[in-house]
Amino acid sequence: MKILFISLGCDKNLVDTEKMLGLLAKRGWSMIDDESQADVIVINSCCFIQDAKEESIQCILDMAEYKKIGKLKALIVTGCLAQRYRQEIIEEIPEVDAVLGTSSYDKIVEAVEEALEGNHGSVVMSDLQALPQVKADRLITTGGHFAYLKIAEGCDKHCTYCIIPKIRGNFRSVPMEQLIQEATYLSEQGVKELILVAQETTLYGKDLYGEKSLHKLLKELCKIEGIRWIRILYCYPEEITDELIDVIKTEPKICHYLDLPIQHASDAILKRMGRRTSKQELIDIIEKLRREIPDICLRTTLITGFPGETQEQHEELMQFVDEMEFDRLGVFTYSPEEDTPAATMEGQIPEEVKLDRQAELMELQQEVAFDKAEEMIGKEVLVMIEGKVADENAYVGRTYKDAPNVDGLIFVNADVELMSGDFAKVEVTGASDYDLIGGIIP
Repeated sequence: MKILFISLGCDKNLVDTEKMLGLLAKRGWSMIDDESQADVIVINSCCFIQDAKEESIQCILDMAEYKKIGKLKALIVTGCLAQRYRQEIIEEIPEVDAVLGTSSYDKIVEAVEEALEGNHGSVVMSDLQALPQVKADRLITTGGHFAYLKIAEGCDKHCTYCIIPKIRGNFRSVPMEQLIQEATYLSEQGVKELILVAQETTLYGKDLYGEKSLHKLLKELCKIEGIRWIRILYCYPEEITDELIDVIKTEPKICHYLDLPIQHASDAILKRMGRRTSKQELIDIIEKLRREIPDICLRTTLITGFPGETQEQHEELMQFVDEMEFDRLGVFTYSPEEDTPAATMEGQIPEEVKLDRQAELMELQQEVAFDKAEEMIGKEVLVMIEGKVADENAYVGRTYKDAPNVDGLIFVNADVELMSGDFAKVEVTGASDYDLIGGIIP
């Protein structure tokens, strides 16, 4: 029997997918990437914003067609869309045989087997406060040289625009010994870069150990042989501690890279968003990080067009971006999500205004990013090789400043043979937009 997995949405969702793949592989299933030959298709869905919701629904409808034109015997939907719209999916898309909620992915084997036995329309929802217990090794889908380590589930912040607490539950940390075991396994499989993810990594351990313990977890992960880089994503600025800054400074394996999702810089908008920081507090933590770790790469994400955002507040955000000079920055237009307070707020912004403001912010950031890329010329950097450029003596890789799939790349000219996951010293010789060009240092 052959199974096809489609993982949509974020890297946290991808970790769930890899754990489900591990459970099915343990039962003898073979994985394929041809939907026309699949006996079972599992879609791990997303519904964080409207575009993600539409992509998930369209994917389900497209795969449902293979019950008519392919070998498909069972179609299963898991993840956020399944958690949020379980009854609607079963009632409105009859080709779907089962839905599994966000805390139920450890039941994937039973769901597949029951669907193949003819049990149609089952809904598997576990307690949102539980952490699924997966007694099988993950099947790594990222190429083998890097992997995501999900250190917590859910969120307690309840920002007014966000549906995550309702579909992922409250914040709950994965026990440290469990993470060490998983990271050790990943290292044994050849993983050299661990990327720590959660809805909020900086709060790790508060629920289990009575205090924020990300710095303690990082020290333990640094002891694992084979791991060369550790990267931290999704750090809420108000939760960054001196202990965390110190461990980033002193542990050579930890990349001098932080992702700080700040969302805005106007105090009035931050308050309407339900955020826990002010503009001045954001400035203070950014300045502190750069003072303590001078070569740190800071990435952030912003939301433009939030309800009530005035032109003056947009210009305030533009000025903030100009002054802060983030190394990496992404901008989302506000997406009103049902069952969130922001969706019913007065002052909803027309879509064309949101898109105009997004374009202005990205154009401003482009200037910053291109200048920073030019400043790298002449410098020596350590590069993780991702693959070879076809028909050329060149490779593509990433520096510590670049997280996979979201940041830039460096193209490396080299006469030596390199493999994905190798590290090489490279001199930067040029810059092309967001990407760098370099040559191997013998």
